[in-house]
Amino acid sequence: MRYLISVIDDRTNSATPEEHAAIDVFNDRLQAQGHWVFAGGLAAPATATVIDNRGAEAMVTDGPFLESKEYLAGFWIIEAPDLDVALRLAADGSKHCNRRVEVRPFL
Repeated sequence: MRYLISVIDDRTNSATPEEHAAIDVFNDRLQAQGHWVFAGGLAAPATATVIDNRGAEAMVTDGPFLESKEYLAGFWIIEAPDLDVALRLAADGSKHCNRRVEVRPFL
């Protein structure tokens, strides 16, 4: 089963060199243990573009979909046999990146 681990932050590109190094260690461990699918950091919400093509014409709007104090700063997509393993990995990811994370299974 695949899970999304979302990293939640209130600042852009705020990781310290030590946190980057810890994230690299965590990423290496995910890969070595066969949990790694994909991961990445995201640019600031102000760089987002929202597209709504539900009507007759696509509407393109600059900026984030939601104005929020906290936002999705990065993510991991992992493979795990069950939610318990995914939650343990997410707890390790939270510790390594020094941020709160959210875990959600893919449908």
